[in-house]
Amino acid sequence: MSGSIVVVLVLLAAIAVVAVAATVLAVLRDGRGELRSEPSEEPWTAGNLPSEPYAQIRFK
Repeated sequence: MSGSIVVVLVLLAAIAVVAVAATVLAVLRDGRGELRSEPSEEPWTAGNLPSEPYAQIRFK
């Protein structure tokens, strides 16, 4: 292999190692994906959505 290809491959490998390390650190700092539960103040509702699909509504 020529010298320029080796340099490019070494740079790509270094970038990949840095990216993997940054990803692992970000996951560890974030608490490994643990979500804090937020207390619900109001029961869940569908809001002002119709009770039947729009395709089944027959307009008069």
